[in-house]
Amino acid sequence: MRELTYIARRTVEWREAPDPRLQSDGQAIVAPVAATSCDVDSSILAGHGFIDPPFALGHECVARVVETGDAVTTVAAGDLVVVPWSINCGTCERCRAGLTAHCTAVPYMAMYGAPIGGTWGGLFSDLVRVPYADAMLVPLPAGLDPVAMASASDNWSLAWRLVAPHLKARPGARVLVVARGSIGLYVCDIARALGASDVLYVDPDPEHRALARAFGAATAETLDPISQGYDIAVEATGRVDQLALAVKSLAPEGICESAGNHFLPGELPLLDMYLTGVTLRIARDNVRAHIPDALELAASGKVAPEKVVSHVIDWEDLPTALPEKHLKPVFVRTDD
Repeated sequence: MRELTYIARRTVEWREAPDPRLQSDGQAIVAPVAATSCDVDSSILAGHGFIDPPFALGHECVARVVETGDAVTTVAAGDLVVVPWSINCGTCERCRAGLTAHCTAVPYMAMYGAPIGGTWGGLFSDLVRVPYADAMLVPLPAGLDPVAMASASDNWSLAWRLVAPHLKARPGARVLVVARGSIGLYVCDIARALGASDVLYVDPDPEHRALARAFGAATAETLDPISQGYDIAVEATGRVDQLALAVKSLAPEGICESAGNHFLPGELPLLDMYLTGVTLRIARDNVRAHIPDALELAASGKVAPEKVVSHVIDWEDLPTALPEKHLKPVFVRTDD
């Protein structure tokens, strides 16, 4: 089989690898049918990653099950499934608590798409081994388009977690989104669908702002701190200066969720945060716990994740198209 391999800044290529094989009766082999890049992939391709190439890329996809071990009960060959980005067993204490990104059955930070916590391959591959099929794979609900939901492995389900639980606890809350890509746009869609009274989306990209307006959000190119302006803030830029502006705009006891990958240090307005009583979470996402709820919302018809898909591109064009700058390209296979 082939796996798409990152070899240098803005350079990827197909490389041959052995076909994955079942190594236990609880495993599955899947074939991605709709895979997409996330903000981490974009950072890696731009040369901002912290791991030296070469390594297999990709950690967001909907796949078709090709083969299962005899002990697998939740999926069968032919099923369409969401493949979460992190490797998790589903039975250790942390997994049972929903902390699937911190599973103790595998090396810390085990994931697809980067050789962290072992080498698990990437989801831009012709075939992928899933080591804990019952725990990891989530059947795609009937009627949902794999292209629209290619990001359910990470960004779509992460966006649900960033805002949905907070809006349930604070109905009608005001939401600020400071972003640079798909996560923030998904948040806008979800926040409006779940009853946010006001959504402001901040992004220098005019096309992104236009899409946010289509989701019912007000938009701005830049942000001046709005004193006590918002109950919930979501930062997805990876820039500490933008995170600082977001927390400065929170109302008393406001909540800030940071989904940015902060590779560079910076300063936060800690005194302002202390006086306001800010709750700040910066965390890698335990996405497997949220995928079912995020898919349920997608299936409700109240949201339109397909609008964030910027390009639909043939699987064979991955080496040339992935390094290009697209908001949310989805690469599809039609050979199955």
